[in-house]
Amino acid sequence: MLSTFISGISAGVLIAIGGTAFLSCDSRYAGALLFAVALLCICWKGYYLFTGKIGYVTEDHSAENVLRLVVGLAANLLTTLLLGLLLRYALPNIGLTAEGLCAAKLQQSFLQTLIRASFCGILMYLAVSVYREQKTVLGIVFCIPVFILSGFEHSIADMFYFGAAGKIDFSVIGFIAAVVLGNTLGSVLLPLLNKGGKPREKQ
Repeated sequence: MLSTFISGISAGVLIAIGGTAFLSCDSRYAGALLFAVALLCICWKGYYLFTGKIGYVTEDHSAENVLRLVVGLAANLLTTLLLGLLLRYALPNIGLTAEGLCAAKLQQSFLQTLIRASFCGILMYLAVSVYREQKTVLGIVFCIPVFILSGFEHSIADMFYFGAAGKIDFSVIGFIAAVVLGNTLGSVLLPLLNKGGKPREKQ
């Protein structure tokens, strides 16, 4: 579990870098594309990112794996929050951008947030599974900008944005909880549908 926590910190560092690139770009299209560097490096290095792992809980739902997911998520969220606060100090301009972004996020209803996060979960599962199964980065390069430009919610990236905005309160905790739930539901959707769609083997 210690190795998972450390790997989760590493993934959080990369998400913070991707988030900083997004907040720093005048063009949201360029920012969305540059954010993909985070998941590209996470996959190349094998770091532990909750949103890249949760879809595979359908294959391994042992107590050990579930605990590993919880530990990885905690490491991801704690790291991005702290780095958001740090980069807010070092780069005041991204803090101002993050404030506006996060204010809009908190205006969403729980259901809106859940739906947006679920579609992000679908795209995150696709990005990672295409990388694993097809040995190509095309899923990452396309799926990451798509979820960002569509306005879908990513729990780990959102925690970085709230840290960069300097806003941490109960409304943020509730928002992140909704996004984590949505990311989880979206990530397991396609694997579960695929399992249900497979013909049963004859006895």
